[in-house]
Amino acid sequence: MPQNKGLTIAISGTAGAGKSTFAKHIAEAFELEHISAGKIFRQMAQQREMDLSTFSTFAEKNIHIDKEIDERSIDAAKKGNVVLDGHLTAWMCKDFVDLNIFVTAPLEVRVERIAQRDGDPYEYALGETTKRETSERKRYKKIYNIDVQDLSIFDIILNTDKWSIDSITNILKTAIQEFIGGEK
Repeated sequence: MPQNKGLTIAISGTAGAGKSTFAKHIAEAFELEHISAGKIFRQMAQQREMDLSTFSTFAEKNIHIDKEIDERSIDAAKKGNVVLDGHLTAWMCKDFVDLNIFVTAPLEVRVERIAQRDGDPYEYALGETTKRETSERKRYKKIYNIDVQDLSIFDIILNTDKWSIDSITNILKTAIQEFIGGEK
């Protein structure tokens, strides 16, 4: 376990896979703080009165956007007792994280979830999600030399389309309890 003040879990994954949902449930179950990079990103976009794909393109040219989100996540990871969720959280906080979890689902499922969450038509959500993911892949490779499709740093990888929210939460809780109990 990295040297920090308590359990630190990172949940990364694709847009609409359930990062924030599962981070929230795990944080509650283990009485940990929850920090969402996606929520921070959406707040920053809203403050600038931009939709997410426009803000993603803006962030490609303004490296300080990603750096600010990363620093907030790293600071929280250093303190410990936290569940962090975000696309890059596992990579950015790897030196301070005890357990890295990756969640994903098929594109159609993720887009449907995003459309429902944001109240947008499916086709609009599909276009925005595709543009955003392309922008993010380019940005993360350019800024950090991170290939987000390389999942080798993850301890757990789950397809969130396979089970219900409660079932996935239970799977993760069991894995975390086994991890905690197995520490020496």
